Amino acid sequence: MSQSSTWRRRRIAHLARVSAGIVLAALFLFPIYWMVLSSFKLPKDIFTSPPVFLFDPTLETYASYMSRADIMRRMVNTVIVATGAGVLSIVAGTMAGYALARIRIRGAVTFGVIILMSRGVPPIALAVPMFLVARKLGLTDMHITLILAYCTFLIPYVMWLMRGFFQGLPKELEEAAMLDGCGRFGAFFKIIVPISLPGILSTLIFSVILAWEELLFALVLTNRNASTIPVAIAGIAGDTVNGANWGALTAVGTLTVVPVVIFALLVQKWLIKGLSDGATKG
Repeated sequence: MSQSSTWRRRRIAHLARVSAGIVLAALFLFPIYWMVLSSFKLPKDIFTSPPVFLFDPTLETYASYMSRADIMRRMVNTVIVATGAGVLSIVAGTMAGYALARIRIRGAVTFGVIILMSRGVPPIALAVPMFLVARKLGLTDMHITLILAYCTFLIPYVMWLMRGFFQGLPKELEEAAMLDGCGRFGAFFKIIVPISLPGILSTLIFSVILAWEELLFALVLTNRNASTIPVAIAGIAGDTVNGANWGALTAVGTLTVVPVVIFALLVQKWLIKGLSDGATKG
């Protein structure tokens, strides 16, 4: 086979991969594009058949619904809860993952598997007991209650991700630090944490995104003061009496998705580095 023929085959294969990627990206992104587009339409334009792509954009839906549903307060609540749950989970889960990866404890693997299996428990089986306990303690509709509830499914996720990351690091790093006088905690915080920072940041990003979009715990444990954006979306979609307000649904959905996209774009450098380092070291 000639060199030109080989180059041509590689060129065709490359174009095929790029074309497939573009098609798949378009299929996945089109619903988001349509949601954002519809949020700027008047109700009559949303239900027009065939669909209208060219129209006079308006902010009427945003202005009318945001004032009635207290969207900004719920957005602030979502930021507080997602950030708090992400940070608390990354602190606890990182230390737990390090313990499972490095410290020889009898039954540590079994203990870790049991924690991981807790992710298989239906969320509603945890939400109802949590609500009863929170009501008994007078902690319903509070940010801290929702943060602790989110930690129940975030900490196992963080723990196992970081465990795999730590297992890929050479033990000689800690041993050298301990020979120089550091204890186990000193070696962890001075040596391991700085090296693992890309992995920690990427895990934190995923944790915040998971907490951002969670609905069930927020629906059960909050009422008004700590209510989050997903609860507002569920309220709009579940209005069976008046029918779903599609304009409001697309507007609030856009307000929910856009911050996550902006956040992911801002931290994509650390996210990609963390994923690539984890793949290389794991």
